[in-house]
Amino acid sequence: MKNIRISAWLLNLAFLLIPFSGHSQVLYNIGITKDFGLKADRIILSDSNSIILPAVKTLFSFLMNAKQYKSSEVEVYRINDQYIQTFNNSLISTFRISDHYTSGYKGELIFENKGNDSISISNVVPFGEDSGSVYITGIGPSDLARACLFRPGFQPVRVILPDDAWEMGYSSFPVGKGYSVCSVARRFKIEGGLKQRYSTVLPPKAKVTYYINAEVFKGEWQNGLRKIFRDRYLFDIENFNNSLFVRNDLAWIKDSYLIILQMAWDREFFDRLTGKYTYADVLKKGMELFGNIDVFGIWPTWPRLGLDQRNQWDLYRDLPGGTAQLRTLARISRQNGTRFFIAYNPWDNSTRKEDHYKGMAQLIAETEADGVVLDTRGSSSYELQAAADSVRKGVVMYSEGMAVPRDMPGIISGRVHNAIFLSPELNLNKLIKPDFSIFRVCDVGEDIIHREIAIAFFNGYGTELNKFRPGGRDENYNNDLSYLARTTLILRQNNDAFLDNDWTPMIETTLDKVYVNRWTAGEKTIFTILNMRPAGVNGKLFEVDKTHGKHYVSLWNHENLFPLSENGKYFITVNAMGWQSSYSGTRKEGSVDCIGELPDLIKSKMNGDSIRFSGNRTSSLIIWKGDPSYQTFHKEFRIFNDTTVRVKDIFGFYEGKIVLQLIENKRLKDENIVYVKGGKPWLITRVNQTKKSSNVPAEMVLVPGEQFSFNVSANEDFIPNPDISNIEVKIDSFLIDKYPVTNEQYYNFIVSSGYIPSDTIRYFRNWELGSFKQGQEKYPVVYLSYEDMQAYSRWAQKRLPTQAEWQLAAQGMDKRKWPWGDEFHGTYCNNSFGRPTPVDAFPKGQSPCGAIDMVGNLWQMTNDMYFNGTDYFTVIRGGSYFKPESSWWYIEGGPQSLDKTQILLMVSQGFDRSATLGFRCVKDIVGKSFRSKL
Repeated sequence: MKNIRISAWLLNLAFLLIPFSGHSQVLYNIGITKDFGLKADRIILSDSNSIILPAVKTLFSFLMNAKQYKSSEVEVYRINDQYIQTFNNSLISTFRISDHYTSGYKGELIFENKGNDSISISNVVPFGEDSGSVYITGIGPSDLARACLFRPGFQPVRVILPDDAWEMGYSSFPVGKGYSVCSVARRFKIEGGLKQRYSTVLPPKAKVTYYINAEVFKGEWQNGLRKIFRDRYLFDIENFNNSLFVRNDLAWIKDSYLIILQMAWDREFFDRLTGKYTYADVLKKGMELFGNIDVFGIWPTWPRLGLDQRNQWDLYRDLPGGTAQLRTLARISRQNGTRFFIAYNPWDNSTRKEDHYKGMAQLIAETEADGVVLDTRGSSSYELQAAADSVRKGVVMYSEGMAVPRDMPGIISGRVHNAIFLSPELNLNKLIKPDFSIFRVCDVGEDIIHREIAIAFFNGYGTELNKFRPGGRDENYNNDLSYLARTTLILRQNNDAFLDNDWTPMIETTLDKVYVNRWTAGEKTIFTILNMRPAGVNGKLFEVDKTHGKHYVSLWNHENLFPLSENGKYFITVNAMGWQSSYSGTRKEGSVDCIGELPDLIKSKMNGDSIRFSGNRTSSLIIWKGDPSYQTFHKEFRIFNDTTVRVKDIFGFYEGKIVLQLIENKRLKDENIVYVKGGKPWLITRVNQTKKSSNVPAEMVLVPGEQFSFNVSANEDFIPNPDISNIEVKIDSFLIDKYPVTNEQYYNFIVSSGYIPSDTIRYFRNWELGSFKQGQEKYPVVYLSYEDMQAYSRWAQKRLPTQAEWQLAAQGMDKRKWPWGDEFHGTYCNNSFGRPTPVDAFPKGQSPCGAIDMVGNLWQMTNDMYFNGTDYFTVIRGGSYFKPESSWWYIEGGPQSLDKTQILLMVSQGFDRSATLGFRCVKDIVGKSFRSKL
């Protein structure tokens, strides 16, 4: 056949097409340049539109004996429909169009060794490796997991691929007009060569064949990964049988994030010396640390199996108490939220003969097991699942390895094996089938597991604590368990997001080696962050669209976050711990954060020691005393309307963080964080309205209601005063006593009511024989506690005034400094006389509403009691006759202007009773009865 040298042509790489929607486009053709080598300069879409590539692309690149070659750098020949190149005078590559399919093209690439020495072929990447592309290929020294994802502007990140695809090459790149190309090269068959994990060794005359599939996509580069991995299953299968994944009886595994596998001779399961099962302690500890263990699996076979003729099922039956005891343990497990697994060893063919399917089914029936660990298997089978289904529904098969895409329809859970010691940061198996339940195997006896927990969390899947190997259960392990408890709680609460079929790996960040995955469930978006920088990260990391009605929370640190605005963009700040540089490259490295973009549902607000929040009938509100954990004290409320609760009522005296979580069907809907801060006082009393008066009783005056603000300050701020200045308050009209309560009035109260305080110390210290001194009927009553004043007020069907009410009654609306005006007059009040005076002694000192003796005679108690986390105090106003002057450390006495306030630190009723402290009362009114007077 005549060879024809090709200098230019249009390489038709497709395509038998079926009818498609006018809104969809498929890759129809590729334009090859006229230049030397095999390279493309344009693509042609199914609507015949042509897009010229921003830069000419090689058709493929690869490594031969660890040296890179590109199809664009070697002369190409055409023989019929084949495009042939020779590399290094020994390797022949043949590219031709293979079978067509409806959404792109499929090419066949064959490498054949025509030399005399063996050749190693690896890193076959469609369209080659370049700095403008996203691509996946192997890098670095030989290792079980050396595949990496390369992104423009970032260092490569290691990835986990399916066990039959470690040799694959992937690339994607933008081509213009909103389109990008994604393509994958998969090893299809080997003729005469040696298959290795990442490479193929070709002796002379040996061949290896790759299939190259390519499609177009729009949007972010991750859409190309989704198309190849999730939508096409890496072209392992055409149609995915989803029947197992939609079974309700198997759905429980999708909610599971913690598995413990243990051997039957482990003292934590059964103590040989006492002859007793200790499994109850495992469940108890699991509940304390994790709320519950999702799955516990028992293993009595390898490495005991083979000592005698007993097969794997016999060893279960010979455990103490037999399968009846195991059935009891399984039932106890489920009562505590734990599923009970047995194991299946498919290699057990030399012991007592028994049909494997029947033997497994019989053991499941006898033990009521909930699942089966498939030893040495990366897949299950319809026969295995059918055998389990024949005796018990809801039995899950759990493979030792990860199922490859073609096997995933037959099994719904599997593992990231601990044969990979340091797990790659990104697991692309999670992208293939997001609702496939993955667990990272953490061999407890092997090493610290901190890093592996962090990476599993970042990828949205669970952890298997494998306790087969002895040892490792030390303080480091306990620390790892605490770390695991934190990740497990977040995974469970956000399970709906971590099953997101459209989750996005590796969103763009401002820092390298800090990775972010995005997961969405309804109105909630979760960002998992994995930090691999020893210095840690504390600052802006990734951009978000600031959305009305949404807010941001660190679900790891439980802190409210506020997007940082920069040049019209909004960035989320992240706080992930660093570590000693010597930890890098070990299982001590790695830290995480987790950010929630959540709808504003709780809308909490801290008011003193009270929290106001919202809820709905279908959700529960959990209030945590500190960061949520399975050990943190919390209270759960069913909320129907806007609600206010006092922190003291649920947590006692407490300063610190309080986390509110709105939970619906065990899933987090919203989270708010508030703080109870000591030092700053908050109001702890409420106004209990009196019986409303429709007239003005004798010796009371009417105070018209107003909406106003007032400014007051204290002479001493060592203990912070309530911050009430310039705050608008609305006061309804009320009545206030014209004078402070007198000795005579209080005497009538105790005679009428028989009141005796619980603490009588200093009570009526200035009275004699149970009565005031003669001639002091109109003097203000003193030596009373706050409780005494409240008792009198209730008896009189009145109450103590709030500070705002006292201020309005004393000052009116014109901001005057004294009740009578802005100038002080020593004859309008008790001007530090050193003794009290009758309450009606200074009528010229009346306030705008007609209240008399508001300042100077004695301090006047208000209703407002505060607490600052340490101290209780009330607010007193007006000053008194007593004015100590030998030091400025004293409370300032004498008349106090209306812009001055004072706190009364409270110890006990007896301690608080004072010769200079009295009170007056107020009464609520029926507003319509006073309209003509207001």
